[in-house]
Formats: sequence, C-alpha cells, structure tokens
Amino acid sequence: MGTVRRIQRTTITGVVLLAGIAAVVSFRHMHELCLRHGEDHLAAVLIPLAVDGTIGVASMSILLANRYGSRGGLLAWVMLLVGSLASLGANIAVAEPSLIGRVIAAWPSAALIGSYELLMSQIRQASATKRDVARDWVPADRELYGADGHDLSAEVSSDGSAVVDLRRTAWKWAQANRLPDGTLPPGRVIAERFARSARWGRWIKRTGLEGKLAEHDQSAAV
Repeated sequence: MGTVRRIQRTTITGVVLLAGIAAVVSFRHMHELCLRHGEDHLAAVLIPLAVDGTIGVASMSILLANRYGSRGGLLAWVMLLVGSLASLGANIAVAEPSLIGRVIAAWPSAALIGSYELLMSQIRQASATKRDVARDWVPADRELYGADGHDLSAEVSSDGSAVVDLRRTAWKWAQANRLPDGTLPPGRVIAERFARSARWGRWIKRTGLEGKLAEHDQSAAV
C-alpha cells in the first residue's frame, strides 16, 4: 500500500509539472492570438485564463460528480469540450502555416488538456482506493460487539459511568483496528461502528488522541 501511494504521489507531481509547463506555453500562444486580433493587453491576459479556466472548472465539476456516483452533467461535458477545442484552435491559429508548425503549436494545448485529465484520473483513483479500504476493512475484535455495533457490556447507569465506558471502549476499538497504513479509522467509521453520530466519532478520535480517554483519566466522565 505504501509503495502504491508513493507511486501515485510521484505520478501526480509529474502530471502537475507537465500541466504547468503546457499551460505557460499555451497561454503565450493564446495571448499572441488575442493581440493579433485587436484585443488590448488586459484582455489578452484574461481571455487565455478564461479558456483554460473553463477546462479546469468543468473537469473539477465532473470529478465532484464522480465522487457522488454520477458521470457529471451535460453542461460540464459540453464546457470541457468547448474549452478544449478553443484552446487547441487558438494554439493552431498562431502556428506557422505548415504541418510541422501546426503540430508543434498544438502540442502544448493537447498536453495541457491531457495532463489535466490524467491528474483528475489520479485523484479519482486515489479517492476510490480510500473508499475501498474503508469498505473492505474488517475489525479484528468483531466478536466483542453486537451486530448493530453496540458494546454488549455497556448499559447506561444513572451516574453515567457506562457512557464513559462506552467512550473508552470506542477509543480502544479505534486503536486496535487501525487502517492498513497505520492511521486511526475516520471518526465517521468509529461512529457507525457504535451507532452514534459522526460528530460523536470525531470527538472520540480527537479526545483519545489528546490522552483524555486513558483508563486512569476521569475527565471523560463529563
């Protein structure tokens, strides 16, 4: 898992570097095209940013939709296509009128579009991997808890002592069931395990890391 993550980070770094280089060259081509066609210097700066920004916003919108199980709306895909064609066309328009000249001029835009989509793909893959780990992760001490995740030994008493025990039990469970990379389970996972709210799970994690749920600490009884 650690090796895969290092490869992902290296790939993302390379893609970001490539996208930066391509964006600078593509920007210069579009800037030159705007000046050739009578735009002032401010417009010549803003128009290329608007074109490449359209590609970025559309890709991020599609990425967000993918995280919620959707392919993305029609508008996002149309804007991505229009922005990509505008960028590619602007770069070709400033090229020397020859096949080689047009290929050279088109390359920065094609590289920018391709590298940005590669970056989005890496982010989507990393998100999917995290979801798979959280879904497939099986606690080691399942037998200590009921099917609904409640601590079978804890009943709330009038003085609240059992509530404290449940909180400490949840913290012990989180420590004993770390994720494959060694980190504690997310607060949401802790909460689901004990049929509590996500806020409760985050509190357990934060308070436990602060050392306030140790056996000798009575501060959790509040």
